[in-house]
Amino acid sequence: MVVNPGGFGYDPKTMHFVQTELAGVVIIEPRVFEDERGFFMESYHRPRFAAAGIDVEFVQDNHSRSGKGVLRGLHYQLRHPQGKLVRVIRGEVLDVAVDLRRASPTFGRCLGCVLSETNRRQLYVPAGFAHGFCVTSDVAELLYKCTDIYRPEDERTVLWNDPALAIDWPVSDPVISAKDQRGVRLAEAECYP
Repeated sequence: MVVNPGGFGYDPKTMHFVQTELAGVVIIEPRVFEDERGFFMESYHRPRFAAAGIDVEFVQDNHSRSGKGVLRGLHYQLRHPQGKLVRVIRGEVLDVAVDLRRASPTFGRCLGCVLSETNRRQLYVPAGFAHGFCVTSDVAELLYKCTDIYRPEDERTVLWNDPALAIDWPVSDPVISAKDQRGVRLAEAECYP
């Protein structure tokens, strides 16, 4: 006997993949089934992701919580680059990807996407990009899957307010860690080939 999940009117076409102007960066819009009991959605389905060009293996899941005005990033690992599938389960953030692939026609370009518990979008940031976010709600909780294990000795940080990136962050005086304050400008950053 086959039972649909919770009686939500399950449909196998449950995700829409939006290719962005930065090659490899994809916005995923899951189909959400809601009724008086709540909602159901698929947040990850490997065959559908692979068919959309995201054919990677995730090896680590992370969960972070931050208060309003907190800005984290722009982080990347140089020798063990991580692709990340990011989503917000509480609150709202501006999530940002920066292309650090020198051979890419979009090297140094950024993309920002609002991720929230209400729009339920996800952002796939492939290896070769720096990643960061800024919290615009009172609190935000993010879940993200990574394609490689976190190695603190390999982490690098691009300065969040580098004028060359011209990121339009939604706060003027963000709360930033000491490590992120020591980030380097894109012109000085170790990048990918």
